[in-house]
Amino acid sequence: MTSSATWAQEALLPADLGAGLLRADLGPGVVAGFTTRHGGVSPAPWSSLDLATSTGDEEARVRRNREQVGAWVGAPVAFATQVHGRTVLSLGAAERAEWQSVAAPLSAGEADGLVTAESGLGLGVLVADCVPVLLADPVARVVGAVHAGRRGVVLGVVDRAVEAMLARGARASDLRAAVGPAVCGACYEVPHALRDEVSAVVPETWATTDAGTPALDLPAGVLARLAAHGVPTTHVSRCTLTDPDLFSHRRATVAGEVTGRQAGVVVLA
Repeated sequence: MTSSATWAQEALLPADLGAGLLRADLGPGVVAGFTTRHGGVSPAPWSSLDLATSTGDEEARVRRNREQVGAWVGAPVAFATQVHGRTVLSLGAAERAEWQSVAAPLSAGEADGLVTAESGLGLGVLVADCVPVLLADPVARVVGAVHAGRRGVVLGVVDRAVEAMLARGARASDLRAAVGPAVCGACYEVPHALRDEVSAVVPETWATTDAGTPALDLPAGVLARLAAHGVPTTHVSRCTLTDPDLFSHRRATVAGEVTGRQAGVVVLA
């Protein structure tokens, strides 16, 4: 929580929409939240709500897990193939029909942000240390979801998503955002040169680990970019690396394991 544009932490409601979905309040007529690793059908090491097809998990299980999330939020959820860039796709009626069909696609295309003004079409972004960002204008009824990793933060993917929301009819004065669990600045150790490179573009990302080594605070960088646009923001400040209820790519890599992906999800009810 880093700016006067941030509203009370209590706006992140403690009640779950489902066994594994933490609800975020983005205004009336908007359902939003962040999944945990619980509530799905995948066995170890993905146990249990793995939502990605890139982890080695079986496609059938991933589809069932995505259907479970769709049941929680009341709509099928569209995902993109994330490439750590700044492309934001705008989805409409055609995509809504695709994702409501029996043969729903696994991806809406390569992008790290999605926006829509279509009711009944959920948007999701996959993470396991990167920052999930959910956006909504509950008045104009436009929503967005953003995957903000290190490269995406540097490239301005959050800014591009806000611009895409405004292009779809959202008003800056009515926008709200929720930033979900990600690896924190006290844990995300990086080389000195990388910290310097990223913080030169987004100064708020400069951090030091608990051990005193150079680090990046990507959530702080995302919050700063949202504040620059005047967007009130809630933040679920749970660290994926240290929280066993969340997937963490870094934690799994250190242990020589694979892991699943959780998601940020938003839908116009």
